[in-house]
Amino acid sequence: MRAWRTALAASIVSFALVACGSGESPSGSSGASGAPAGPWTFTDGSGEVVKTDKVPTRIIAHAGEAAALISFGIKPVGVYADEPVKTDPNLKNLDLTGIEILGEEWGKIDVEKAASLRPDLIVADWWPAEKAHSGLEEGVDEKSKKLAELAPVVGATQGKSILELANGYEALAKSLGAKVDDPAIAANKKRFEESVTAFKAAVATKPGLTVLAMSPADDKVYVANPEYAPELLDLQSFGLKVINPDAPDKGFPYWENLSWENADKYQPDLILWDGRSFTPTANADWGKKQPTWFKIKAAQAGAAIAWPAYWMHTYGDFATELDKLSTAVKAADENIGA
Repeated sequence: MRAWRTALAASIVSFALVACGSGESPSGSSGASGAPAGPWTFTDGSGEVVKTDKVPTRIIAHAGEAAALISFGIKPVGVYADEPVKTDPNLKNLDLTGIEILGEEWGKIDVEKAASLRPDLIVADWWPAEKAHSGLEEGVDEKSKKLAELAPVVGATQGKSILELANGYEALAKSLGAKVDDPAIAANKKRFEESVTAFKAAVATKPGLTVLAMSPADDKVYVANPEYAPELLDLQSFGLKVINPDAPDKGFPYWENLSWENADKYQPDLILWDGRSFTPTANADWGKKQPTWFKIKAAQAGAAIAWPAYWMHTYGDFATELDKLSTAVKAADENIGA
């Protein structure tokens, strides 16, 4: 159960991210050209202030955080992921040439290989509910935790919105010398803004539409609690009626855990399906495995669309996923759950 629990981990607490630096870039940097030489100060999402004499240039990053840095022109020397990089939604479309892959399974990081890269910074999200950074939470391989002994660990907190998270990594990238006003970055921001406008317009045409974010498993159906899911909070702020479950698990409030017998406790018009690779995506297949899945009217009608659960870190990725959701909203019937 721990493996499932950690695979689904997400959290929301206030965002704290401040960074500053000055000077010139040292040679051999893995980051953007023109990076300041130092000193460098950064306030991690945990609240810890990290100080170094020089601006870090040899960076190891967790998958989503690596994608964020790469989007700002900063190339890590190493990356560790929670699944194969070919399927990780953050990494599968990126050029990882020259980047060492240090792990492709949650909780397992090749620390020896990581040490050989001589990192001076580890970049990983801070999860307040877990009180740990990505890949270093309770339950991971104890050897993997030694990654934190190689260099300071910093990252943005998984906060109240994906936009806030993206802004946080923009601030980190800027402190490392990235030119965040680059036209390509501006273009992604503009595309995101256009996608938000289109999504709001689609939602406005279906004022009664209700949706439920779910993650089916062999033993239970997990109903996401938007309070602990930044992307769902964003969708709510854009006007979508994402249902808040009324009985989240007290020990792990990201989810309300339903037995398959009670899979139909909620009747949304549209199901947002956990889109991560470890969750099968065939609605019909779940109906074959668990017939009570089809007690949910939306499942019976095939009204289900992938939900980008807990992985997005960039403006571009969010824009792409919003466009898909806009299409699903336009096609949805707001009377299915009635």
